[in-house]
Amino acid sequence: MTTDLRAVIDLGTNTFHLLIGRLLDDGRIEEVYRERVFVKLASEGIELIGPDPFARGIAALNHFRKILEEYEVERVTAIGTAALRTASNGEVFVRTAEVESGIIIHLIPGDTEAAYITRGVLAALPPLEDRILIMDIGGGSTEYIIASAEGVHWRRSFPIGVAVLQRLFHHTDPISEEEIRLLEVFLDEQLLPLQDALEEYPAHHLVGAAGTFDVMTDVLLDRGAEAHATSHRLALAGLEELHFAIIAATAEERLAMPGIPPERVNLIVVAMLLIRHTMQLAGIQKITVSDYAMKEGILLEEADPISASGQNPE
Repeated sequence: MTTDLRAVIDLGTNTFHLLIGRLLDDGRIEEVYRERVFVKLASEGIELIGPDPFARGIAALNHFRKILEEYEVERVTAIGTAALRTASNGEVFVRTAEVESGIIIHLIPGDTEAAYITRGVLAALPPLEDRILIMDIGGGSTEYIIASAEGVHWRRSFPIGVAVLQRLFHHTDPISEEEIRLLEVFLDEQLLPLQDALEEYPAHHLVGAAGTFDVMTDVLLDRGAEAHATSHRLALAGLEELHFAIIAATAEERLAMPGIPPERVNLIVVAMLLIRHTMQLAGIQKITVSDYAMKEGILLEEADPISASGQNPE
């Protein structure tokens, strides 16, 4: 029996996500099933997927295959991003996954990933009143998009995901002042194109998608802001305190903090430093968190392909 359900599998550097849903007549997504498995493909290095993360990834896909069969989903899109693009045995993983699970994985470049993120995030927000800077932090890469009601002005994927930053800069517990300084110098160099883009298209409203932004929402949700079904305004008053509490804490102390999942304890420090760096670079005055990102963007694009997600920025 063929159903109207569609599924998207996002094979990220840290997490494999499965989303099953259907598109409603009004353009919204009705979520039927969602699951994430922390595979940590880059736990032994992003240049090569080690034997243990390789096995965890294949096991996760075999599990997802059972869920897809249970829900009788036939339209499945599986997307591989930074880790599978970068790892020397990424193609081997893709072939093994198809043989063992029957799931065909498509590797996409960073710009395509950013385009899908754009489609998903813009669908989650109310009509734009200001220019926004979208930020999607992954394990292997981070995507930035500048957009407004006029369209997408600029977008780019940078190889500065939290798994990369953690392996390069976070070696002491808690992170040292010297490690923070080296990370800041590295980000200054890596994000020069973003700095140039922000000079041309200033954006003081940051829109974050998933990951660490979900943790921030748990702690900083602005309950006085107008409610919206798929996006959430943060109260910036407590951000500085949250940032320094996380940066100064040991892994054991972070584990005890409410709202931080065990799987994010080791990565959230560099994630918070990356967010803070971005906020300072852009002069951010407002933060919104989107419930939609790449997976939702893929569902929307497949149901209704439009030029907005594939267009070249101005």
